[in-house]
Parts: sequence; structure tokens; C-alpha cells
Amino acid sequence: MLFIQPEENAPWLAPYAYTIVLLGFAFFLFRVFENWYASRYDRPLYRHYFVYKRLSDKHLSILRNEFSFYELLSKKEQRQFQHRVAVFVADKKFIGRDELVVTDRMKLLIAAVGCMLSFGRKNFDYGLIEHILVYPGEFYSNLNEAMHKGEFNPRGKALVLSWEDFEKGYQITNDNRNLGIHEFMHAMQLEARKSRDLDSTRFAKQFQNILKRLTHQEVKDKLDETRYFRAYAFTNQYEFMAVLSEYFIESPKDFKTHFPQLYVHTQKLLNFRYAGY
Repeated sequence: MLFIQPEENAPWLAPYAYTIVLLGFAFFLFRVFENWYASRYDRPLYRHYFVYKRLSDKHLSILRNEFSFYELLSKKEQRQFQHRVAVFVADKKFIGRDELVVTDRMKLLIAAVGCMLSFGRKNFDYGLIEHILVYPGEFYSNLNEAMHKGEFNPRGKALVLSWEDFEKGYQITNDNRNLGIHEFMHAMQLEARKSRDLDSTRFAKQFQNILKRLTHQEVKDKLDETRYFRAYAFTNQYEFMAVLSEYFIESPKDFKTHFPQLYVHTQKLLNFRYAGY
């Protein structure tokens, strides 16, 4: 056996050791600055390491023709959006129920709605969702023994959707009812409770700001006076946030006019600074 004295290797290893220490220290400083920046400006310092995935021409034409949000983005943002949609479709397992065959178009449009809602986030992949179950229409839910149009099942890591209602949600863009946005928001809410990343921290902060704002008497009076948000929003605080996100995405100008502070908190919560929002 050949035995080499440690000091014989030391001169060769020292430069590498110094480099590793310096890189580690630089990374530490970067993370400190990143946290400070996110706290100071209510947004992540950056949202992408790399943007390299592209959709095929066939799939891209679906976005252009059927998903109006995509056309509102700049060229750079469109490349980012394509990347996120492609990653989402590749990472999630789509399962059709009641003999429904899930097509590439369905996968693409479901992914597009999820990526739209998370477009301002660094963490956009909905880590609590592994399976997306798609029914032709309303389905019976064992969670509460009732018919549903959609639900998020955290125990099964599953997002469950009625395709009929999902399709209406993104095609009708001015009724403030969007099943996909609603259910993806529930997944985002739970992730914010379980995670400690920068997006979740910002979400929790602005969520509390929204709840505090709702306790102000002038806001209560205006909610009663205008009946702006549909009644289901007041089921509980989580349903309120899901409905709020539907209104924010589908009618931002009206929302901002009626409740400017709630709008600002929602915008910061999602870091939504695109497409004229």
C-alpha cells in the first residue's frame, strides 16, 4: 500500500480549499442580501436561474390562441412563461377520470393557469401538487361527501378539477370566476404555511395585511355597500383569498378602484407586476 503523507498533498489542496471557503462565504453574503432585498421591497431579487425550455410550435399556438394572458407579456416574459409551463407539464402527473382522456391541450392550459398565478414567484412549481386529476364535469368528493367542481387534496398531493368548469373559468375572463385560479391559490396558501422560503414569507406577510385591512370599519362598510365580492368569499379566510385572487386576475381595474389597499396587498403577495397589473 502506498501511503502519502498529508503534508505532501497540502500545497495542492490549499488553493481548492480557499476557493471553496470563499465561495461558501460569498453564497452566505448573497443569501443575506437576497433576504434583505425581499423584505425591503416585497419581491424576490430574481425569479430564474436559467430559462431554457421551449414549447413546440403546436403547443405555443395553443397559448397564443386560447390564453390571452400570454399575449400581454413582453418577449422576455413570454420566454420565461414558456419555460415554466414546460417544466410544470413535465413534473406533474395528469390523470383522467370517468374515462376522460387528458390531451396535451388540457395539460398545457391547466399548467398555464397555475403558472400565471405563480408568475411573480421564484418558487413556481407548486411542490405540494404531484397529481392533477381531471373529471369531465362535477365529481363526488370523498373529502366532504359532496359534489365538487374542484378541490385541492394536500394529503394526496392532488389537484382535482372539473374540465367543463375549468375551461369556462379561463375562457370567460370578465366574470371573476376562475376554477383553476381558485384551486391553485388554495395550494399556494398551504405551501405558504408549511414552507419558509422567500415567496412563502412574503405571502404570509401580505395575507395578514389583507386580513387586518378587512377589520377596518370603512372596508367593512364598503363591502356591505357594494357587495363587490361574491358571497362565497366570506365562507372563511382561505376562501376569501381564493376568491380575491380570481377578482385580482380577471378584473384588476375594477378591483383597484373599489379596494385600492386590498389590491396593493394582493399584488405584493403575488409579486404580480406584469401585463399592466
